[in-house]
Amino acid sequence: MINALFTGTAVVLLCFAAYWVRGRGGHRPTGTWAMAALLTSFALAFASYAPAVERAVESVVPHVARLLSNTFTLTAATAVLAFLFQLNLDRERADRQIRLRVIALAVSVTGMTAFFVAEQLTGRNPVLYACYVLIYISYLGYTAKDFLLQTWAHSKRSTRRSQRWGLRTTSVGCGFALLYAAYKLFALISIGLGLGLIPDHARCSSPLTPFRCAFSVTAPAVAVLLITVGLTLPALLWPLGQLRRRRWERNSFTALEPLWREVTSAVPEVVLDPGTTEVDSHDLDFHLHRRVIEINDCVLALRPYRRTSVRNAAAAEAARRGTAGTPRGEAEVEAAVIAAAVAAKRTGLPLDGDEAPPATGTRSRKGDLPAETAWLLLVAEAYTRHPAPENTGAASPSHPGAENAEAALPGRPAPEHAEAASPSHPAPEHAEAASPSHPTPKNAGAAS
Repeated sequence: MINALFTGTAVVLLCFAAYWVRGRGGHRPTGTWAMAALLTSFALAFASYAPAVERAVESVVPHVARLLSNTFTLTAATAVLAFLFQLNLDRERADRQIRLRVIALAVSVTGMTAFFVAEQLTGRNPVLYACYVLIYISYLGYTAKDFLLQTWAHSKRSTRRSQRWGLRTTSVGCGFALLYAAYKLFALISIGLGLGLIPDHARCSSPLTPFRCAFSVTAPAVAVLLITVGLTLPALLWPLGQLRRRRWERNSFTALEPLWREVTSAVPEVVLDPGTTEVDSHDLDFHLHRRVIEINDCVLALRPYRRTSVRNAAAAEAARRGTAGTPRGEAEVEAAVIAAAVAAKRTGLPLDGDEAPPATGTRSRKGDLPAETAWLLLVAEAYTRHPAPENTGAASPSHPGAENAEAALPGRPAPEHAEAASPSHPAPEHAEAASPSHPTPKNAGAAS
């Protein structure tokens, strides 16, 4: 079981290391090589703990497996800090701190090697062994403590959920590493004072038996796994997050199309690129930005045709259905107002009454893409689901196009003779790309 535990852990860690160094379209995240060194060092440390590997290397040099595993563990601890320095410090300061840590690592490994050789030559002197362990746990404990404090502090400032939980998982792993260091310190005191509280060089039959193996075997294993998972979790979840975002962008883009076609048929000049119908799957963010901007610009252009009477009638209908005061109810009211405005714009005949104000919550709503899209999705759904109320104060009877304005409300087909310019018609050269009050795409002025 011990063989399977340590060998399996080593294989998992090597797989994580390979994931980090693999190409990402010519781009590798900051700290990639430090993370790869960390995972590879941990893998080699665990491999050296496996009884089969231990017997193989000790058949050449007695007891050398301990030196190898401890050296790889300290190398991994140094790589952890190097990774953190590269993420949080400027390049010059990070390089300086990494150089100091590498020098400290070299000194520690040299000291451990010297005491190990002296111990073997003198017949396993307990004093020399205690000096060896003291160097090991001093460097490991200091590194684990430093990393624990920094990762926990950064987890509080992180805005990404996956990164925040990843750093907290890493902090818990550092806690197990400190537990292991405390056990080694206790063993050191026992050996140095000759108390005999911990049997020297006794082997573990399982991760938990005898009881001391919970600290000497299980604690470091759990520490390595938690640190590995915590540092790798954001990198693993990022592609999944991107996939979910692209799916949301595509679904939102499609769901907004009916509303977009309605409002741009009344105000075709706001369409940024009327001749483009193909949507690049790799640039969905831009296309969704553009669709949201064009809908919002149409709503602004239709302001002279928005009427309070339509809004009041739609609000009364929403109250009757029990949706008043909810985002869905406000969207139903806004959809009715937009539908009446579109119908009036098509006929060129303004409705009677005062101009209706913007939708409730417009000023308090975040101006970013998710918030604007979520609101317009509710409006688009209401636009196609509910017809506008009948008593909407349609165009004045003195205008012959009044019946046409009412016919184009949500749920009612527009008259054939009332077709306006479609988005397929070229936009005027002076058309504004986007209102400054709306979210702007990264390449807003470019053709898609």
